[in-house]
Amino acid sequence: MRRRKIQLTPEILLAAYAAGVFPMAESADDPELFWVDPHYRGILPLDAFHVPRRLRRVLRQDRFAVSCDTVFEAVIRGCAEASETRPNTWINEEIVRLYSELCEHGAAHSVECWRDDILVGGLYGVSIGAAFFGESMFSRETDASKVALVHLVARLRAGGYRLLDTQFLTPHLARFGGIEISRARYHRLLVSALAYRASFPLELPEAAGGDPLALLPVPLQSSKITS
Repeated sequence: MRRRKIQLTPEILLAAYAAGVFPMAESADDPELFWVDPHYRGILPLDAFHVPRRLRRVLRQDRFAVSCDTVFEAVIRGCAEASETRPNTWINEEIVRLYSELCEHGAAHSVECWRDDILVGGLYGVSIGAAFFGESMFSRETDASKVALVHLVARLRAGGYRLLDTQFLTPHLARFGGIEISRARYHRLLVSALAYRASFPLELPEAAGGDPLALLPVPLQSSKITS
């Protein structure tokens, strides 16, 4: 991790992601950013994504309405909110500005979960080539961010993506099949993914019948999978 005051533009930001680094702030109130290049990187293999049994039931209940890219800034600000388990976040106003500009140019996307027309959870990330860089997620209601994650993976698989970068591996992401790899291996996967072109689908393909589970690897729908 190398800390240095930087003034970013969307173009510099995309170049940094393509080189394997990303910016963070020390806290939401800190106006400065610094580059991060972890020795070990978290990824979610798109061909081995796990959906716990209980969450599959939640998805089939259609508890949340799901959309993409309709309230990107609201999602990123939701991710920046402090909570009991996360009193400080790394998302400051500069992050909000930069990534909102990326969304306007189609280089960043959000997945949003709604209950009774109220935004209750979601996530956002950056898209380059066939790589998607997941940034952050939030929930104001149980399971909202998890449903958003399943919808994200379904769309990435449908759109031809080859890499879902989660930056760091957390116990939460490990439950979904997330793994930690070396920086060298990550860079090899990144170079490979950037050589392809993917398209982020704002809607699930008609063939899926509105069910994101239909787009996930077949073994994940097995009754042997437990929560």
